[in-house]
Amino acid sequence: MRLIFTAFLLLLHITAWAQDRVTISGFVREKGSQELLPGVNVYIGNTPYGAVTNTYGFYSLTLPAQDSATVSFSFVGYEKQEKRVALRADTDLNILLPTITQLEEVVVSARRQEDYVSRTVQMSKVEIPIQQLKKVPAFFGEKDVLRVLQLMPGVQKGNEGQTGLYVRGGGPDQNLIILDDAVVYNANHLFGFFSIFNSDALRSVELTKGGFPARYGGRLSSVLEMNMKEGSKEKLHGEGGIGLISSRLTLEGPISKGKSSFLISGRRTYIDVLAAPLIAREQRGADSQVKPGYYFYDLNAKMNYDLGKKDKLYISGYFGRDKFHANEKSSTSETRAGLDWGNATATMRWNHVLNQKLFVNTSFIFSNFKFGVSSYSKELNGDGSLDDEFSLEYDSRIRDLGIKTDFDFYPSPKHAVKFGGQATFHKFVPSALAIAGTFTDNPIERSVRPVYSLETGLYIEDTWQALDALKINAGLRLSTFQTDVKTYVRPEPRLSAALRLAENLSFKASYARMNQYVHLLSNTGLGLPTDLWVPTTAKVAPQQSEQVAAGFAKDLEQPALTITLEGYYKKMNNILNYKEGSSFLSLNGENANELSWEDNVTSGKGWSYGGEFLIQKKTGRFSGWIGYTLSWTYWKFRELNFGQTFFPRYDRRHDLSVVGIYEISKRITLSSTWVYGTGNALTLPVSSYRAATDNFVTRLTSEGKPAISWFGPTVNEYGQKNSYRAEPFHRMDIAIQFHKKKKRHERTWEFGVYNAYNRRNPFFYNIDEEMVILPNVMPATPVPKYTLKRYSLFPVLPYFSYNFKF
Repeated sequence: MRLIFTAFLLLLHITAWAQDRVTISGFVREKGSQELLPGVNVYIGNTPYGAVTNTYGFYSLTLPAQDSATVSFSFVGYEKQEKRVALRADTDLNILLPTITQLEEVVVSARRQEDYVSRTVQMSKVEIPIQQLKKVPAFFGEKDVLRVLQLMPGVQKGNEGQTGLYVRGGGPDQNLIILDDAVVYNANHLFGFFSIFNSDALRSVELTKGGFPARYGGRLSSVLEMNMKEGSKEKLHGEGGIGLISSRLTLEGPISKGKSSFLISGRRTYIDVLAAPLIAREQRGADSQVKPGYYFYDLNAKMNYDLGKKDKLYISGYFGRDKFHANEKSSTSETRAGLDWGNATATMRWNHVLNQKLFVNTSFIFSNFKFGVSSYSKELNGDGSLDDEFSLEYDSRIRDLGIKTDFDFYPSPKHAVKFGGQATFHKFVPSALAIAGTFTDNPIERSVRPVYSLETGLYIEDTWQALDALKINAGLRLSTFQTDVKTYVRPEPRLSAALRLAENLSFKASYARMNQYVHLLSNTGLGLPTDLWVPTTAKVAPQQSEQVAAGFAKDLEQPALTITLEGYYKKMNNILNYKEGSSFLSLNGENANELSWEDNVTSGKGWSYGGEFLIQKKTGRFSGWIGYTLSWTYWKFRELNFGQTFFPRYDRRHDLSVVGIYEISKRITLSSTWVYGTGNALTLPVSSYRAATDNFVTRLTSEGKPAISWFGPTVNEYGQKNSYRAEPFHRMDIAIQFHKKKKRHERTWEFGVYNAYNRRNPFFYNIDEEMVILPNVMPATPVPKYTLKRYSLFPVLPYFSYNFKF
């Protein structure tokens, strides 16, 4: 804390600004709900003085004293506001921004220069307006934040239908996913086909792929920061929808009008009927009954209170769960199996304005992820007595308790300083296993001792307008991780710069070092809930990355476009993977007491580099984007692939996304997406043979001569790891929305088609074996023939949904 305390004292005693300067500060809210708006541009026209509201809608702008000036406030999707104010003394100025009506939104086409990307120092950042997100075609009609982010350059898609994010060569565990300051460890429903985030409850979505500001830490590849809506302080509002697989409802309104509000949002699936045909149903007898089932739900809740002009309190939480079960029962046997996983987060935040130049937010954070497997079976004798019985219970958990304090300090027009610190107390239960059965006299009961650790981070960063054409963000983060026997201390320097080359054209560059102290062990590379979260230990060092990026940003007024071109290089050390043939769970109970994830993993290094191109239009009747990524990713582990370099599963050479949204009228919206990607890197057998054994039979040929046949297992011969490329992936989705505004509510019917031209994209491959008779060979002896078969998951899938808002 000494670093932060020293920085705090220095900042409080800054006297660089002259006494003839004044400060304008305040909050920007949405008119009609009084919800605070982040990212609003605040500026004085035809001057270099400007600011942007922080996450809680607060801004501070210091400029020379004068008789009066016009302060402008603008934000995408809201009407621009201008206020004429006297600048003879420090001034509090709070603003309400009205939203643009739907009719105006359709016809507006001009851009405001204050929204230009070329004028910000941050690079490698993606922002998607929630209203635009809701117009993109969706899988089964479920509007999904993660699926839309997959359409952006630098973000690779996983398998068909999966919502996992693979950012600039990183795995799904290398993304810091934050919901109202709380870390979310597993963001998937339905084994990765849907994310846990309900877009109706979200206010903002920002993905940072590089050039990370010092305030972020703990992951190597990206930061996905999402904030929930606060809820209207004026009157009750609601919205929801009914789709093919789930329904949702969101309510928000005042607790005390103008002072406090609430938001509650829930979603529940009824996918059991749809999922049943996809679940294998092996009938083992005439009286066998199989009952599979699956459901998920999630719940978002938030309350906020205005405690006065300078203090605000927020309490928010998320709760979600997935549960799968498959039960089978007959007269002689019974089997029960299940998977159960879920997240819970809770955050309490206190905002306080210390003075017009200094804003502080303090958060108390709870996060919990739990995954469990259960299995039970028994066999009965003919007389009904017990013949054999087996049960297994496995669970893995991670729980966080944390505190975080962030200061925003605005000492002068040329500096915007952020500093603060956080501490997170982790509790890991990597595995807890209990196995019992009549097959053994000594049932296995194993409960791994919880692993406790403390992770901290201190940071300071400054966004400095060094020259009229040069803006710099420089920062330093000091992260630590304390285990039982070892403490890691890692400095993380950060630097970003933007140089304006011409009107609305900038060159940007960045460098960032990141450390990651929690790891995800996966046999599949898909980021499924069955994967295992583990901590850094004395044996397992933290992951570390260094990334440099550079590129150009160009804004066009007519047409209203943003164009970015970036190149990056990222090096990663101490990344983890299982050793060949290892797993975290032995389902048959063998060696259960000796299982240790630390003994089953190996560390290595990786590097990724490539280029990204994005052309985007956020406003107007026609909006959307085109994103293209060219990239290479390599891994090298001493104990994998004979120590040779190989491509990880999610390496993808080419990735292209095209998204178009067209407002035909204020009542009809047409949208479409098309995606293309190089196939995943896979490991497949290059040959197979039957192993010889000493078990043989002798027979006579047609000529009466003896012939000997050996019967052994089929053995697969593998070449280099992930040396096979799956077929390219491409797909088109289309949707049309019909809007109607009635007296007291609005309704939208959406009809769409997923995979419109029925592309049979590969989901997985398998080697099939069949016995054939070779022609012209005597005697006619069956021999095995092996065929590589591609299995697809989703054909053409039409969908519809009904959405409402009041």
